[in-house]
Amino acid sequence: MLAGYLALALVAAPLVGGCSYFNKDEDYISDDPADKLYNEGLFLLNNKQDYKEAAKKFDEVDRQNPYSDWARKALLMSAYSYYQAQEYTECINSAQRYVTLHPGSPDAAYAQYLIGSSYYDQILDVSRDQARADKAINALEEVVRKYPDSEYANAAKKKIDMARDQLAGKEMEVGRFYMNKRDFIGAINRFKVVVTQYQTTRHVEEALERLTECYLSLGILDEAQTAAAVLGHNFPDSQWYKDAFNRVKNAGGEPNENKESWISRSFKKIGLTSAN
Repeated sequence: MLAGYLALALVAAPLVGGCSYFNKDEDYISDDPADKLYNEGLFLLNNKQDYKEAAKKFDEVDRQNPYSDWARKALLMSAYSYYQAQEYTECINSAQRYVTLHPGSPDAAYAQYLIGSSYYDQILDVSRDQARADKAINALEEVVRKYPDSEYANAAKKKIDMARDQLAGKEMEVGRFYMNKRDFIGAINRFKVVVTQYQTTRHVEEALERLTECYLSLGILDEAQTAAAVLGHNFPDSQWYKDAFNRVKNAGGEPNENKESWISRSFKKIGLTSAN
């Protein structure tokens, strides 16, 4: 999808003289016509795959001709080039500037998508801080909200789902840590986040089973039975449900949903729990 955006190259005049345009001194860029700089950037991008140097050329177009049509095109190509170079901070800066200066442009959706993708590509494993996952979700939700009919909306939704799954995974990791420390209240608070905020992720089944465990450890049978019942209603074939069922039975109870429980009410908000 990102590579397809190189169709922008079609708007530029053909290169004349190829590499003869380039200055040998990397740190010096003379004042050149906007179209010449733009074409040099395209040459570096398409032919050399030198993304950082291409971005510099596009940045220079914007610097020398800040309000021109060339600058508008170059600013977006700068963001794309930085993204390809994995220079995510610079990509975000260029893309945000584009969205600010050209909010009504047909390409604003792509610029916003680049912002979200830059944060998304920096998401770390669940053992690390997940601040970038939050930022990715916020930026990608802007794509879906502002540009729902764009070709990037569906891709943004998929990345949002994966980023949310990552955040849920982080809560699960911390919850299991508290369980191992026998801090069941701390664990419940973490699993509650998964159940209330990330219940469409793959982690919700385990979260409900872990809630069953924690409540049984605290001697709160009613909530344990509810967690097991909700798990069974929504994921009857899950191994997590089989484990929860056995735990409740061994404690002298059975899966039985208390409709007033926060667990039941949380699932009813999105219509997951059965009517029985």
